[in-house]
Amino acid sequence: MYVLHNAIRTAGRVGATAVAGSVLLTACASPAPKEPNEEKLHDRLPAAVKSAGAIKIGVDLNYAPVEFKSQGNKPDGLDPDIANALGEVLGVRVEFVDTPFDKLLPGLHAKNYDVVMSAMTDNRQRREGTDETGKQVTPGVDFVDYFIAGTSIVVSKGNPQNIGSLDDLCGRTIALQRGTTQAAIIQRQTGACEKNRKPMTVKLTDSDAEALALVGSNKAVADLSDFPVAAYVAQQGQNGAQFQVAGAQLQAAPYGIALTKENSELRDALTKALDRIIRNGEYEKILNKWGVGAGAAQNAVVNGGF
Repeated sequence: MYVLHNAIRTAGRVGATAVAGSVLLTACASPAPKEPNEEKLHDRLPAAVKSAGAIKIGVDLNYAPVEFKSQGNKPDGLDPDIANALGEVLGVRVEFVDTPFDKLLPGLHAKNYDVVMSAMTDNRQRREGTDETGKQVTPGVDFVDYFIAGTSIVVSKGNPQNIGSLDDLCGRTIALQRGTTQAAIIQRQTGACEKNRKPMTVKLTDSDAEALALVGSNKAVADLSDFPVAAYVAQQGQNGAQFQVAGAQLQAAPYGIALTKENSELRDALTKALDRIIRNGEYEKILNKWGVGAGAAQNAVVNGGF
């Protein structure tokens, strides 16, 4: 997951079949009023998207407040709101395909959706399609960066183990969601802990909620997640009595909308659409609604992560 510190994840075509175990959810949007002399961005969309009248977005709806299911199982949160605003200026619907986070990029390459928008950090490894050793394992993706987030450490209320940094996790058991930026951070920290002869035990889970449950039941001392999510969890867990954020944010980076590299036409249309909602104030409104204005991007950037 990518954070500015922590933040965001989307895709689509109407009528396409969702992958097994995924749920297709649709949000209807009517085009926003066009300003005088404003370019009609709908014309910049690929022919297939214009024909379908929709962009299909892969998202893991299990990461409040960035993306989650609200009443009636409807997509809600920062990412769905931004996606809907982009759909309005592009003159198309957006459809969400609920997919586990570590399956999002494989699903993108399998053409199960058009884009991924799910608090996914734009980083070199994802852009180049390499594994931890630098070996090419996928074709890689392009990103349209829309938010900045960092990683936060979540601990039990009162911070009984006095956790304040990554080094404080050495010799302890931690939990985190597999396939995330946080998993990559901890992989590097594991080597540092072993060097100091204080090995760390890492429990990987399928969702951040599962990782938090391990912290809440004292089976792990900490969970790492994007800052908007960590702040939300600290505020919401048992009305603020269950968790707290420990230490400062780590390694701020951009969230990006991921697309296959051959989908440059849609990438460029989304870049222009993002710039438009930043200029017209809709983007700022959405960030303020979710209390994450500190992660605002000044403009759309393609492949701006480290």
